[in-house]
Amino acid sequence: MDPEVSVMLHCAPSQGFEEHEIRVEISTSFNRRSAPEIEKHIEAVWNDRVTKEPWLFNGAKFRLHSAELTTAIPSTPTNCVAGDEAAETSNSGTADGENQQAAHEGGCRDTTKEIPQKHTSTFPLRKPSEQPKVVLSLQLGLTCYKDFLGTNWSQEAVNLQRRGEVEFGDPQALLAQPLGVGAVLVTSDGQVVLLRRSQRVAEAAGLLDIPGGHPEPKAVCQGVSEDAISVELMQGCERAVVAEIFSSVCAEVRDEVNVPLSFLGAPVLMGIALNHTSSGRPSAEFYIKCSLTTEEVKDFYWRGGPEAHESTDIVFLSREEMLQLNESASLWSELCPSAKGAVLLYQLVRPDVV
Repeated sequence: MDPEVSVMLHCAPSQGFEEHEIRVEISTSFNRRSAPEIEKHIEAVWNDRVTKEPWLFNGAKFRLHSAELTTAIPSTPTNCVAGDEAAETSNSGTADGENQQAAHEGGCRDTTKEIPQKHTSTFPLRKPSEQPKVVLSLQLGLTCYKDFLGTNWSQEAVNLQRRGEVEFGDPQALLAQPLGVGAVLVTSDGQVVLLRRSQRVAEAAGLLDIPGGHPEPKAVCQGVSEDAISVELMQGCERAVVAEIFSSVCAEVRDEVNVPLSFLGAPVLMGIALNHTSSGRPSAEFYIKCSLTTEEVKDFYWRGGPEAHESTDIVFLSREEMLQLNESASLWSELCPSAKGAVLLYQLVRPDVV
């Protein structure tokens, strides 16, 4: 097994999850644990980096504490649709009201309309006991880029993991653990998109990667500065947080590959991979179907998008090549850890198998 990457959780039994099948719980209890000497170390690392790279800026990120698959049984009969649209609909009035009020007060906003949605398929009426549904629950706190550099990306990361295990029974307890996102983007003629990372990027320079980045708490919160974003501000806005996680991966495809959102299908979450070159940093990996051909995607890419500077070339692999890719393949050594994690999840989940 490649020591750079591992699979934390996969959604193979369901061939992935759509947005309405994800739940989040946001709490300060899911934040990073700390101590005065750790905060001092983080400040020292940050000050050193900013001195060398004055263009750096800090920003809030979602911290993944844990994730679990759970099975729920609906309590009332309903004409069932894919996932639990009925449950989501029954809660939408309250959730929308909370979002509108919070947005008015400088809180969270609903981002659910920012990505394309799949048509839902209806199924015959069943008794509640016959309609179990599996949902993925994410336990999220809040962290930031500065904390990531001073923990996960720090030379002290191994020591922090040892201390976390001893003091809290969790080796990741003292680490920032910002949640990333990545996309296995598949063209209409069955090619998977990879990007050759620029030599100028800070991480995995020159390696092949999938489009990806991070969901942003600032996209959920309106009218507040980065410093003012808090867990308390986002509590009650959980659906908006889920929407941001899903919409952010589409935004990364748009910005890095330069493919307009209108050509992207709704993202399907395959699972969560861990990047061990940054101390187990988690990334939610998605499958996204694109309605453009390989040549059309290539044409959009070479026109240059907002983040064109992050990559220097676009590469395509067939589905068959993706399924056969492993450590013995010469191409494997050219993949950065996030791409390796996405490949492993794609092979496990098979989201495009009918």
